[in-house]
Amino acid sequence: MRFALTTEQRDFGAAVAALLEAVPEGDGRWARLAELGVPAVLVPEEHGGAGGDDVDLLAPLEEAGRAAAPEPIVEAAVAAGLLRGTDLAAEWLPRLAAGEAFIAVTEPGTPHAVHAARAGLLLTERDGAWFATSAFALAERPSIDPARGLSSVDAPDGVRLAEGSEAADRGAALTAAYLLGVGRQMIDMTVRYAGQRVQFGRAIGSYQAVKHQLADALVAVEFARPTVHRAAHSLAAAAPTASRDASAAKAMASDAALHAARVALQVHGAIGYTMEHDLHRWLRRAWSLAAAWGDADHHRRRVADLLLGAEGEPVRTP
Repeated sequence: MRFALTTEQRDFGAAVAALLEAVPEGDGRWARLAELGVPAVLVPEEHGGAGGDDVDLLAPLEEAGRAAAPEPIVEAAVAAGLLRGTDLAAEWLPRLAAGEAFIAVTEPGTPHAVHAARAGLLLTERDGAWFATSAFALAERPSIDPARGLSSVDAPDGVRLAEGSEAADRGAALTAAYLLGVGRQMIDMTVRYAGQRVQFGRAIGSYQAVKHQLADALVAVEFARPTVHRAAHSLAAAAPTASRDASAAKAMASDAALHAARVALQVHGAIGYTMEHDLHRWLRRAWSLAAAWGDADHHRRRVADLLLGAEGEPVRTP
């Protein structure tokens, strides 16, 4: 099944790409993204949002991945989905949509959250249930990707928001969309480098071995894209296969981004290991996000469990 983005959705992604290219990283860029409506996509209209769905975030997230943008777009979307229809919605969703509030989200099964130092509200998951609290303590933790500001958090349960896997599925699927952009950008950077770097009197990109590596990486990213789009559509439609589709998307996108990272680093050679070259920004993002919201092995096991069922019998799904 093929899923195509609308003209409006593609234009939204193009606008995000232009902003990320024009505005340097920093506090001001999140406000500019809010002006475009990025954190407001999943916020209902009655709370100042766009009333959109996960599909509307596919193009912006892929462009954010291309730019290695560290802003918490995925976390904002997960938070909006969790807060909709709760007693906290009227207080927090308008502020989230306007870019005035950061809401940190712990990854399921961990005490870790990104950008928690700037957050006024923390959403945590315990035993399948999600809670919200503004009273929490945090400690900074070292991260392979310092731009994402990792912290461990300690908080009481607070207000109970929801149960189930929807929030975790959304985090996995939208992170997968971001990883598509990360992977594609590393491939594009490496193609340009291979056309400029000369060895033995020839550009290294002219060697068949290099071409094959780059082609394999591109195939992995492009094969992951329809799976990611399927996951977003399933979440938007509350399809019964949403959990399975989200896990399939995260597994494929994580594998594709890590494959692209390995190829990019090998083709760049020693310069790829240095801070002087920009490649390290995308490498760090690929490594950190491939593990975020469950790594590929976790999601492959989850797909198998969902397909086979608890007793090992095949489950019929649409």
